[in-house]
Amino acid sequence: MQRRGALFSVPGGGRKMAAGDLGELLVPHMPTIRVPRSGDRVYKNECAFSYDSPNSEGGLYVCMNTFLAFGREHVERHFRKTGQSVYMHLKRHVREKVRGASGGALPKRRNSKIFLDLDTDDDLNSDDYEYEDEAKLVIFPDHYEIALPNIEELPALVTIACDAVLSSKSPYRKQDPDTWENELPVSRYANNLAQLDSGVRIPPSGWKCARCDLRENLWLNLTDGSVLCGKWFFDSSGGNGHALEHYRDTGYPLAVKLGTITPDGADVYSFQEEEPVLDPQLAKHLAHFGIDMLHMQGTENRLQDNDMKPRISEWEVIQESGTKLKPMYGPGYTGLKNLGNSCYLSSVMQAIFSIPEFQRAYVGNLPRIFDYSPLDPTQDFNTQMTKLGHGLLSGQYSKPPMKSELIEQVMKEEYKPQQNGISPRMFKAFVSKSHPEFSSNRQQDAQEFFLHLVNLVERNRIGSENPSDVFRFLVEDRIQCCQSRKVRYTERVGYVMQLPVAMEAAVNKDELIAYELTRREAEANRRPLPELVRAKIPFSACLQAFSEPDNVDDFWSSALQAKSAGVKTSRFASFPEYLVVQIKKFTFGLDWVPKKFDVSIDMPDLLNISHLRARGLQPGEEELPDISPPIVIPDDSKASDIDESSVMQLAEMGFPLEACRKAVYFTGNMGAEVAFNWIIVHMEEPDFAEPLTVPMYGGAGASVFGATGLDNQPPEEIVAIITSMGFQRNQAMQALRATNNNLERALDWIFSHPEFEEDSDSVIEMENNANANIISEAKPEGPRIKDGPGMYELFAFISHMGTSTMSGHYVCHIKKEGRWVIYNDHKVCASERPPKDLGYIYFYRRVPS
Repeated sequence: MQRRGALFSVPGGGRKMAAGDLGELLVPHMPTIRVPRSGDRVYKNECAFSYDSPNSEGGLYVCMNTFLAFGREHVERHFRKTGQSVYMHLKRHVREKVRGASGGALPKRRNSKIFLDLDTDDDLNSDDYEYEDEAKLVIFPDHYEIALPNIEELPALVTIACDAVLSSKSPYRKQDPDTWENELPVSRYANNLAQLDSGVRIPPSGWKCARCDLRENLWLNLTDGSVLCGKWFFDSSGGNGHALEHYRDTGYPLAVKLGTITPDGADVYSFQEEEPVLDPQLAKHLAHFGIDMLHMQGTENRLQDNDMKPRISEWEVIQESGTKLKPMYGPGYTGLKNLGNSCYLSSVMQAIFSIPEFQRAYVGNLPRIFDYSPLDPTQDFNTQMTKLGHGLLSGQYSKPPMKSELIEQVMKEEYKPQQNGISPRMFKAFVSKSHPEFSSNRQQDAQEFFLHLVNLVERNRIGSENPSDVFRFLVEDRIQCCQSRKVRYTERVGYVMQLPVAMEAAVNKDELIAYELTRREAEANRRPLPELVRAKIPFSACLQAFSEPDNVDDFWSSALQAKSAGVKTSRFASFPEYLVVQIKKFTFGLDWVPKKFDVSIDMPDLLNISHLRARGLQPGEEELPDISPPIVIPDDSKASDIDESSVMQLAEMGFPLEACRKAVYFTGNMGAEVAFNWIIVHMEEPDFAEPLTVPMYGGAGASVFGATGLDNQPPEEIVAIITSMGFQRNQAMQALRATNNNLERALDWIFSHPEFEEDSDSVIEMENNANANIISEAKPEGPRIKDGPGMYELFAFISHMGTSTMSGHYVCHIKKEGRWVIYNDHKVCASERPPKDLGYIYFYRRVPS
């Protein structure tokens, strides 16, 4: 066999191999070469362990058996682990275009050399550069290369497999029309849509539903120009459904959502086809009503009204618009590309990986995590967390432009910061799978995603290490019965301190009243809106509101053996190492339409909550008897009979759909109001938005939120299954404890830890201790906490722009190396004026005493 370069004609000589030689070269590897079948995920744009792609210097290697892709740094690992030898190497070359005699670029022509479905580099002027894609087979370990296409010389099976890989669709494209990866169909009514010549012209502001008073979630019918409100099932926004009623009355099929129109398109819905669609003639259809599409500007997820001038100032302030921000490069200054409403994820992950405990748990364990990853690392949480953390922290994907390139761009007056960032597509696809909200293309609540991430970290902890411990704290709830005056103390786990907005404490009330009167007058007379006046709320007032007691109407008073009214106060039974504070800016109007408090709160750089430490039972207090209320066991057979109307009412309020289903189920279908109270009580749970799991009463079953018991004792039946396969009992115990008692993952853990010592004293001791606890019926060990002083300093905050968590945009500010940095999707810059008073979620770290 001959080495690379001798197989084909190369510049400077070399002979061409005969067809038989190529066939002979591939014969030993033919059994491992597969043709992708329906359902196979073919990764050809991104490495499973890094953010290398065909655009990278080393290109990308696609395994011709598993169809996983690997960068040059990681392909050898996959070969050693699996023995798979044949890979398709993909590389995109970028070259300057050949200039004509006059110095200009040659006329454009169809480029047949591009066959990879890749994004072009936005930082390169397409008039000056051209692309050429290259594919070849590489056989490991000797790196024999076979150029493609080579139809005449390759065996038919290999040719078919190569063609199938190159023509395969993105692995992120799903069949479910609600998933975020799906492409919208073109409406069959778009090209021949009839438009009435009624003289209707749509103004740039002041829109209102023609049949009610709603000014949000408005849709313009593209046939007659009617402006009417939508309903929840369009995009989870509130409305009275008048746009749908109008279609039923007239049959006019297409409508566009006002406030979503940009030069790139808009949200278009087809009533006849009952789905969101594309309208290739949208610019023409909008021009019929006086709307110049090329001069319209919407928001990131196309749910924000254009005419809301007060919102423009919020966007400008939070994003520090109008200020020349200096781009930041290097380790820790890598941005994340927006995948379409993924800014909530990006902001949370930037804050998470600025915390040393998460850096150590994942990036610090990178060799071990990657070496012992499962056969499909794209479906492993720890691998994908490590990949994302390394991408953000290594600086490998955040490099400043070369000085020569910078000078050339400045001379051409074409300079713009070259910040491509990395695409979290593989990470998002994994962490959002099976989750109805995060897998959609809609905007989400960053706080809900934070809790979802904490839950995933808890479920997939690396051995005994769990970086989310830094957020966990205990809350002491004290309820006093209003009739008996007796008290009950209970503890629960918390991860987020939710701080109410004390609107009544605004220090500029007179200014707010004057602004509101002027705004209403301007709207009534269709004049420009006045400059926004934002409510200024003292932080001390919000902290005071947090500590004030709440009335409880339906708690079980064991002293009365009946439900009673009570007063509830909550305090910290422990302080976390990192305190996450959420400002409860979002509420609901009387019409249940989500609204946002537009407030400025003077959040402190140093926060002391020591006075909120719980004190336990006080002298003179009498505890309520420890008598449980009667147990009401939900009928499992009725799990499918959940009152969907109540679920939808709650979903319209902006809560996750699965949380609404659980709320209605566990309140016995007693209506939306009762279920709403359940949501308020449980919304801080990490599994709040996870799918409903019906508990199994009377036996060993999963908890309501899918969490294991605090003692994490592996079930004997699962231990027996593993030991029946020939593994040691202590090996099974450690594997189950490391994987939260998941049988499939425990087996994978055993195979990926060949260094395990069968006579591990620690495991035996751990099991003996657990058995001792069972014998003595001692209480299980509580959740792990990192208690300490209640003094904190601010190091990061996430800000939201828009009218509700279902719309708008998120950015993150993080204090690094003594200065604030703004992370706005892929753009990372030094912050000049960090808007600490407009944040939504704040991250504090404990100050050592």
